[in-house]
Amino acid sequence: MSSKPWLRHYPAEVPKTYDYPKHNVAEFLVQAAALYPERIALHFLGRKVPYRELLESAYRFANGLKRLGVRHGERVAVMLPNCPQAVIAYYGTLLAGGIVVMTNPLYMPRELEHQLQDSGSRTLVTLDLLFERVMKVVPLTDVRHVVVTSIKDYLPFPKNWLYPLKAKKDGLKRDVVYSDSVLSFLKMLRESPPNPCSMPVDAERDLALIQYTGGTTGTAKGVMLTHYNLTANAIQSRLWAYRSAPAREKYLAALPFFHVFGMTVLMNQSMYLGGTLILLPRFEINQALETIHRHRPTIFPGAPTMYISLIHHPDVKRYDLSSIAFCISGAASLPYEVQTEFERMTGGKLIEGYGLTEASPVTHANNIWEKRKLGSIGIPFPDTESKVVHPDTGEELPAGEIGELIVRGPQVMKGYWNNPAETAAVLKNGWLYTGDLARMDEDGYFYILDRRKDLIIAGGYNIYPREVEEVLFEHPDIAEAVVAGAVDPYRGETVKAYIVLRPGADVDADELKSWCKERLAAYKVPRIYEFRDSLPKTIVGKVLRRKLAEEESERLKEES
Repeated sequence: MSSKPWLRHYPAEVPKTYDYPKHNVAEFLVQAAALYPERIALHFLGRKVPYRELLESAYRFANGLKRLGVRHGERVAVMLPNCPQAVIAYYGTLLAGGIVVMTNPLYMPRELEHQLQDSGSRTLVTLDLLFERVMKVVPLTDVRHVVVTSIKDYLPFPKNWLYPLKAKKDGLKRDVVYSDSVLSFLKMLRESPPNPCSMPVDAERDLALIQYTGGTTGTAKGVMLTHYNLTANAIQSRLWAYRSAPAREKYLAALPFFHVFGMTVLMNQSMYLGGTLILLPRFEINQALETIHRHRPTIFPGAPTMYISLIHHPDVKRYDLSSIAFCISGAASLPYEVQTEFERMTGGKLIEGYGLTEASPVTHANNIWEKRKLGSIGIPFPDTESKVVHPDTGEELPAGEIGELIVRGPQVMKGYWNNPAETAAVLKNGWLYTGDLARMDEDGYFYILDRRKDLIIAGGYNIYPREVEEVLFEHPDIAEAVVAGAVDPYRGETVKAYIVLRPGADVDADELKSWCKERLAAYKVPRIYEFRDSLPKTIVGKVLRRKLAEEESERLKEES
């Protein structure tokens, strides 16, 4: 068998290798503004920002940072939802030679304190709505300047005039006390010159980003991604989507930019291609459907939960979704039923890909227009090597056998910030050990079984949650399902299913157990079923198994 059997399944249009430019990631914006100055770069709730204006604002922000004393390699934390200010702060920081630390606006003070302290960020960009929460933490960190903006700053008239009234009615606190250390975002832009400034970088060594892993398995670690890592992955993603055309695509930006998936497949890729980003500050299904219907995006990267909520929306037939050409799904496994129903409804393609923060993030994807395999994460991207190894010995396993997935390529991180021990544990001879259990078939298509730590061992049998979840998703009454191990005094662990039913559905545990028994070996069939209104999720829709485990642990304590 060829060591890279997947290469024979590459479309003719996709190169097996590519010479990625070694430049500042912000060059994507600089080049797009030179080629398409009047094309709309950002569309934000009615406000349109052309590339020329976006680059000028990024230059102003970069020069403003320099006036604040930000030097090459200094960290700038950006705590914003998807809005023009997030894009300006991201590219402006890179133009100034700084390192971006993207921070989730939903973080509570304890989580924010860890990231700011660990990264050593000295500047923080945030919203007026978050100011009170942020200022509880700032005195405990190295942050010297807080730059504050408001959603209304980039809203068109009359929305910008109405926004403060609505915020007040909703009880939202927007009070900001400005000082030498607390600055207005708009004032900083106005008072800084738009002089071109692009800090030269050593793209393979200099960091562009410290991106903290979700922390769903413990304390979040800062992933160090270089300019080269991010540049390469944006271009790899674009090469894969070879039919996407320069200066013609519209991206529905529902994935947050503070997650590396959204940063790469939306923000950086759209800039590289001269596309338009249709910004949604948060994913809300009614607004998303209305936006697709009115603004006709062509590309909609997302998480499975986004597509699930779309296909189950009671009024979905009222909306025209036919503009969508393709979507790449990541952050969690994509159920087969969701994929086929979404494609039937939109006429576009929905493919499953795979990645992790440590790889900028995408490493694998199914072909969009050629051979794909349902249930598979597809094949490795150009210049990306991948294999399945024995979890204990590291020995490469033959096709069909289950082991740990490891990857190597230009998108793989430099390491974890201030954490050489964790870096050494996952980076070996350039290979990134993902911690995911997988197998590869004879064609070189890869299948994720589960995270190593999510494996359920019941009575000595290995049970992969994803396999059980796929069976549950096939049931017509189930909207969402996740499977996890629960403590069992006899088997060690037993299989527990957490179920969210479709509206109006009426099904009980006995019926689901019978359904699973017809489709799974007896030891894989869930013994416990918990029906819920919703599942705990990260901002990008990944189910927090850790949260479910904590709830289960608390329940057992109360019962004992």
